[in-house]
Amino acid sequence: MPRLYSVLPPLFLSVCLLGVAGCNSGAENQQPVELARVRTAPAVTGPAAPSIRTNGLLANEDEIRLSFKVGGVIRRLAVTEGEQVRKGQKLAEIEQAEINAQVEQAAQAHEKARRDLERGERLYADKVISLEQLQDLRTQLAVNDAALNSAKFNWSYAAIVAPHDGTVLRRLAEERELVQAGNPILVLGAKDKGFVVRTGLADREIVQVKLGDTAQVRLDALPGQTLNGKVTEVSGASDAGSGMFGIEVSIDPTDLPLKSGLVAKLTIIPATAKAGERVYVPIGAIVEGDGRTARVFVLDQKHARQRQVEVAFLEGETVALNSGLEAGEQVITDGAQYLEDGEEVTIAEPVAANRE
Repeated sequence: MPRLYSVLPPLFLSVCLLGVAGCNSGAENQQPVELARVRTAPAVTGPAAPSIRTNGLLANEDEIRLSFKVGGVIRRLAVTEGEQVRKGQKLAEIEQAEINAQVEQAAQAHEKARRDLERGERLYADKVISLEQLQDLRTQLAVNDAALNSAKFNWSYAAIVAPHDGTVLRRLAEERELVQAGNPILVLGAKDKGFVVRTGLADREIVQVKLGDTAQVRLDALPGQTLNGKVTEVSGASDAGSGMFGIEVSIDPTDLPLKSGLVAKLTIIPATAKAGERVYVPIGAIVEGDGRTARVFVLDQKHARQRQVEVAFLEGETVALNSGLEAGEQVITDGAQYLEDGEEVTIAEPVAANRE
């Protein structure tokens, strides 16, 4: 019996120690609940109406189509596309043998009419011819004088001269080519008149645009650059072929290397858009939608609160709202799709920019 009592205390102590060790092991294995990591963005104010987006072509504001006054064979084209020219520089000329012959013919007819009038005045003084015959001779001289002036005028336009400094944008004919009077030969862009974007708008868009509306222009050829401008021309009638209404946007002066013919992405902000304001949120903040109704999550201290909003329109990567949010509230963007109303969240650190 005494031997039994001496064994029990050590055995009892071992069991207790194992129980304590087991309890401590369970406490160490229990991990804290990981909170959802999200990113947020502020709701901001913006225009009350959507902007108008379209594509157009960049062009010199002052483009002139140069042509010959008379038809003929092109003798010389002294410039190429892209060449810079100075005011008064001769750009092209046609063969002048025919036009010179026309001037000479008109000059000889004028000289004959002048001699006939002088002879008629002497004969009238001697009462050999009547006053009516003398008046006919005077009329004939006037007709031949006008014909000579016309021939000389055409001769002066047998060559194309640059009306101002500029750039040759297009060359529409070649040397030794037969051209008709008035057919464009060269297109010249003024050097100091700036650039415009020309495009067409549909009927539902043109009614919103007014002269002076601001615009932004982006060019594929110059990525990352944004040009500012304003609407300077609005067509009063649609194009018969396309049904579109033409507009012209003048670009503010810039030092960028602009070229006529570049494709431009145009964003016009109508005056109606400035009449009021709406609240804008990133499109990534919209969790789900049904028609005009959608849901977002708003950050309330450390919790995500579900909020119902009414969508007005989409604008690029943002959504304009009619109601449901106030400017300045923080909406959850990244991670919003996996949240529940009232869930506690933590804000993720911004992603570092890659500098490589």
